[in-house]
Amino acid sequence: MAAIRPRSTVSAWQPAVPGIAEVFHARFTDHAYPAHVHDTWALMILDGGRVDFALDRERHGVGVGEAVALLPPGVPHDGRTVTEAGFRKRVLYLDTSVLPEALAGAAVDAPLLLDPALRERVHRLHRALGERDPFEAESRLAFVRERLHRWLSGRGAAAYGAPGAGVAVRLRELLDARVAEGITLEEASAELGHVHPTHLIRSFRKAYGLPPHAYLTGRRVAVARRLLLAGMRPAEAAAAAGFYDQAHLTRHFGRHVGTSPARFARSGRITRLDTVDVKPPKRRPGPGE
Repeated sequence: MAAIRPRSTVSAWQPAVPGIAEVFHARFTDHAYPAHVHDTWALMILDGGRVDFALDRERHGVGVGEAVALLPPGVPHDGRTVTEAGFRKRVLYLDTSVLPEALAGAAVDAPLLLDPALRERVHRLHRALGERDPFEAESRLAFVRERLHRWLSGRGAAAYGAPGAGVAVRLRELLDARVAEGITLEEASAELGHVHPTHLIRSFRKAYGLPPHAYLTGRRVAVARRLLLAGMRPAEAAAAAGFYDQAHLTRHFGRHVGTSPARFARSGRITRLDTVDVKPPKRRPGPGE
């Protein structure tokens, strides 16, 4: 009896993150792409199986965990499954604000980047995008972009000087002032004198021990706690505190508080004897009194 192949699935969306035109997750069991071109960069990692593709008439193959594939805009390429089990992939389509077209030639020469650290960064970026957290995703994209530039330019990472406490303090003030509405890295960079995004993040992490997106999430959880205890419903508290939706709040609330927003809110409505003025019952006089 022939083995049952897993069903092909596709999930795609446009995130609210400058530079990312589309996020594309797919499982294909028997699929071959015809030769085509994109007007964006395609940054791909595989989570299962193996893919064979031609880029500018040169064939390449990539499997799980082996490399990050980077296909440049305007260059013909195809793709096909290799094994009966097919493959699972995650792709980011990046516009030329992330990587200029001038770097396309280097990507044609070497579309497979054997870089475990880059693959981990791309994985974490996908996770942030899946949680609909644009500030974290934008921060992680900055580090992916930095490493891709390093590969394509043939140079080491750019030096921006030692992380400074001053810029970290000013960024924290910006975050504290805009907890609910948030701020983009581009806006923060402009406010702080056009500091490079990765330098901004490294400075903040050195000063406070966590990246800016994690700090902002913690502040939003603190706001949500107060709103829930004041009687606001979880969905309303999520929006008021700056979360994408109630599910977004629930994920982070559980990590920070150890319970769900709904259970936390219910705990605040339980009457506690130590906060209620309870009068002792009147004592009846005993015999002979």
